[in-house]
Amino acid sequence: MWIVELAFDGSPERLEARPAHREKLDELHAKGLVRMAGPLADDSGAVLVFDVDDRAALDGLLAADPYFGTTGVEVAQVREWRPFLT
Repeated sequence: MWIVELAFDGSPERLEARPAHREKLDELHAKGLVRMAGPLADDSGAVLVFDVDDRAALDGLLAADPYFGTTGVEVAQVREWRPFLT
C-alpha cells in the first residue's frame, strides 16, 4: 500500500477541480485501488491510501487524475506502507 499526503493552499482552482477528483477516487475505491481518502481536519491537506503493487502503478493513477496538476494541490509526501491489520 501507499500513503499519499497532499498539501493545500487557498487557491480557488483546487476547489473547482475537487468534484472531478472525488469522482475519480470513488471509481478507484470501487475497484479496490483506493482504500481510504479524506481531508485533514484543518483542511491544510489530505491523506489517500492506495492499494497498488508498486510505485509505477501509483504514479500512473496520480497522473490520470488532473487534481494532482491543479494549482493549490501539492503532493507533499509519498510513502510505502505495509500494514499488518486492515
